[in-house]
Amino acid sequence: MKLKYLLITLIFLLTFSVSAQKLSEKATVSVVTCGPGNELYTTFGHSAFRVNDPLQKLDKIYNYGTFNFNAPNFYLNFAKGKLTYQLSTSPFSYFLRVYKYENRWVKTQELNLSSNEVQSFYNFLENNAKPENRDYQYDFFYDNCSTKIEVIIKTILHDKVHFNNNHIVTEKSHRDLIEDYTKNQKWGKFGIDLALGSVIDDIATKDEYKFLPDYIYLAVENAVLDLNNSEKPLVKNTKTILTSNNIYSASFLQKVTSPFSIILLLSLVILFLTYRNFKSYKRTKWLDFFLYFITGLVGVVVLLLWFATDHTATYKNLNFLWAFAPNIIVAFYLLKLKLPKWIITYNIILIILIAITFIIWLIKIQVFNYALIPLFVVLILRYLFLINFSKNIIK
Repeated sequence: MKLKYLLITLIFLLTFSVSAQKLSEKATVSVVTCGPGNELYTTFGHSAFRVNDPLQKLDKIYNYGTFNFNAPNFYLNFAKGKLTYQLSTSPFSYFLRVYKYENRWVKTQELNLSSNEVQSFYNFLENNAKPENRDYQYDFFYDNCSTKIEVIIKTILHDKVHFNNNHIVTEKSHRDLIEDYTKNQKWGKFGIDLALGSVIDDIATKDEYKFLPDYIYLAVENAVLDLNNSEKPLVKNTKTILTSNNIYSASFLQKVTSPFSIILLLSLVILFLTYRNFKSYKRTKWLDFFLYFITGLVGVVVLLLWFATDHTATYKNLNFLWAFAPNIIVAFYLLKLKLPKWIITYNIILIILIAITFIIWLIKIQVFNYALIPLFVVLILRYLFLINFSKNIIK
């Protein structure tokens, strides 16, 4: 029993000594920026802090970009926009091995800090990494691994540090900024354009660019420290730790299976069947059911993301205009041999909604994915066919 209490006391003392560890004058704090990877979740890059003390043999990464798959209700919370991220720590060498394996570049920016300031960063990060403090509510645009960098620097250095955004000379929306990084992720970009609303089509402020690691890297690079009416750069030196020779080249298979290619192919099939129906004065019922059910299902998902979740970026999603949720119910009426009279008016409304979608797109209230163009065209043609077919049946 005495041995048990002795071990508990020893563990407590060791824990306390680590949390209160005094760093040497050789210790440094760096901002770590990592390049994009090939997977969608890595395509925007990554940011973290590094504390290195060669005399204490400490080289540690502080990573705000991790989450726990085994957390209770993980997938439900993810869908509802309540995903909890956390600050995790690991040896820098382990962190580096992962990025070397993924063939991604890594750069460090050593901050121009005094020994006391380095200690303050270390104390803050160690305290923030404790189980009771490490969790935070993740937001892709406003609270992620990248935005945390500036927040923490300002928290520790207060008014001594000044970030300016003079290096940003473009005017882009959040959707434009996402597109810059998803050119090789066609299906990922398609899903993003489908799920995220018109709120991401507003021009981003220069501060809002910093949800991307590349831009927080530039922000840190251009920040200054105020020292008794004089200034010095926040960054003492910048190093490239890993380089990348990853040059993306889309294969033929990737090109022919892109969203535009697949939707264009489906649209041509629908157009061909519609032409045959028009010539034969018959209607392919399963085709109409498929079109209405799928567009209705997409509309339901869009509205759920808008109204039933806490995702800030899915707000005001005007995809619901062409993906009209009531279609999911109307689809079952279209399985009947005889169509109801109101289907003519209903299809006229659907055509008007698609026309409004084009206008909204043209004036950039919301930008839609270009892969939807052939679908919009063929939907209008199919709706026109159904209007004409219904009129002839009613006569």
